[in-house]
Amino acid sequence: MSAAGFFTITRPANALVSGITAIIAYLIATGTIIPSTVLLLVIVTLITAAGNVINDYFDADIDRINRPERPIPSGIVSPMAAWGFAVTLFLFSILAALFTPPLCLSITLINTLILVLYAAKLKSMPVVGNAAVAYLAASIFLFGGAFAGWHALVLMLPLAVITFLATMVREILKDAEDVEGDAAGGADTLPIRIGIRPATRIALGFALVAAVASVVPYLWWGMWYLVGIVIVDIIILVAAIRTLPCKTPASVRATRSTTLIKAGMFAALVVFALSAIFL
Repeated sequence: MSAAGFFTITRPANALVSGITAIIAYLIATGTIIPSTVLLLVIVTLITAAGNVINDYFDADIDRINRPERPIPSGIVSPMAAWGFAVTLFLFSILAALFTPPLCLSITLINTLILVLYAAKLKSMPVVGNAAVAYLAASIFLFGGAFAGWHALVLMLPLAVITFLATMVREILKDAEDVEGDAAGGADTLPIRIGIRPATRIALGFALVAAVASVVPYLWWGMWYLVGIVIVDIIILVAAIRTLPCKTPASVRATRSTTLIKAGMFAALVVFALSAIFL
């Protein structure tokens, strides 16, 4: 085991971007950033890192097929060490949340429970597991708003819905990429249940609904927002459409659609932030 292994298993870039997203959510909701928003960064980064670690702990057998380079299957981090590390990260995130409003603490506790349930059980359930991840991604916007109170949380609902729908697209396509390992590990994902091609069509359906939902903030941000978000919508729709002819996990992976969707979601975050600051 090594310090590098413990660092890698948290997927630090993913965790940090999630933390930054919470601050951006607060900025969008309130129009400002205050020093105490550093708590948002710390809490969301820690809980996201903990979720990544606990997910790798439960997915060790599947990752030996799908992601053999990850720290546990490669032997860099032992399963028990990963378990202890995840628990520690969860505890520190909850401890930090004690210094936030009760609404934020409640979201932290709920999300901790969902992260553990997802890794242990929900991931292997068709659609339910995808919805859990989509909620967790969307809840970052709710968490950032909750730091300013219920009124700000409500303001974040449209962005949370958009994020939920876009994440559903990526999660379904990720399952399509991982059919071999998931099947060997006993998972029962949507692509395993109904087939890869029908699953890609459902993913496209979510992408279309996400594109429609993404227009709603035009009502208060105006034309420049619309221009930016349409570009994002095109990226995500093209990524989903590219998977429609795919019949095998390898062909889905070859489209690199999940990577493209991830880039599109990051671009959407930039559009949201710029719109909040300048429009």
